[in-house]
Amino acid sequence: MLRSALLAAARSRAVRAAVEAGPFDPLVNRFVAGTTADDAIEAARRITADRLVTVDHLGEDTTDRAQAEATVAAYRTLLGRLREEGLADRVEVSVKLSALGQSLAVDADKIALDSARQICEAAAAAGTTVTVDMEDHTTIDSTLGIVRDLRVDHPWVGAVLQAQLRRTEGDCRDLAGPGSRVRLCKGAYDEPGSVAFLRRSEVDRSYVRCLKILMAGQGLPMVATHDPRLVEIARFLAGRTSRTATDYELQMLYGVRPRAQSELAAEGLRVRVYLPYGTEWFGYFMRRLGERPANLAFFARSLLTRG
Repeated sequence: MLRSALLAAARSRAVRAAVEAGPFDPLVNRFVAGTTADDAIEAARRITADRLVTVDHLGEDTTDRAQAEATVAAYRTLLGRLREEGLADRVEVSVKLSALGQSLAVDADKIALDSARQICEAAAAAGTTVTVDMEDHTTIDSTLGIVRDLRVDHPWVGAVLQAQLRRTEGDCRDLAGPGSRVRLCKGAYDEPGSVAFLRRSEVDRSYVRCLKILMAGQGLPMVATHDPRLVEIARFLAGRTSRTATDYELQMLYGVRPRAQSELAAEGLRVRVYLPYGTEWFGYFMRRLGERPANLAFFARSLLTRG
């Protein structure tokens, strides 16, 4: 219920205004690398000393085509910077299609596809890759369709699947083919029981079932979890399916378990950090609050002591 309330609050303009005006920089900065491309480059350079990175220019649910075009421009600038800074071999980008036009009232899928293609072309020129994030369940068919279209010219485009959704085992089977990069996460959206598992134990069991399919497949599983037990299960399944340490990735969020990230990397495992930046951080921040009660307690103390 608390998670649902936080995700509902994320859609409130009043809550957004209050949070953005509040003294929450220490907590926001824990999860968000900064507001500019320079901030993202600086953080990526530091992290790539021992890990890999995927950078997300924050923004979602845009209904303004000009804003979608601005997002494309921001990614193209970022990718150019990654090439210039010599980071493209260790840093890729993640994109949300709702930030690229998927939520527009007219020609949404066409505009989102064209926008994503421009980003993929810039990534190819820079020498890196793109992963297309998954959002709430109403966008899945559209998103997977766009991923398929992008893979015609850019077969390295990554897809994201959410273990909390009941359909995901089938999607894993469809996407476990040769060369397919698939990030498996638990899911951070408030979904109805008709399409999603609601109990944490059910989501965890679904995650393992999906992970078994991806590990037995011919693609690159990208295991997005901070749960130590699921990390160990991933390592066991990788060994059982004769995968080496470079045949799958462990992925974690910027600011979450950084010591564990470095320790896993020191063991020779391939670890990638999801690094968000930008001014549109509110929705992302609220989802992080909903995932960890300790974060919410910090937020509440900041709210009570403001002023």
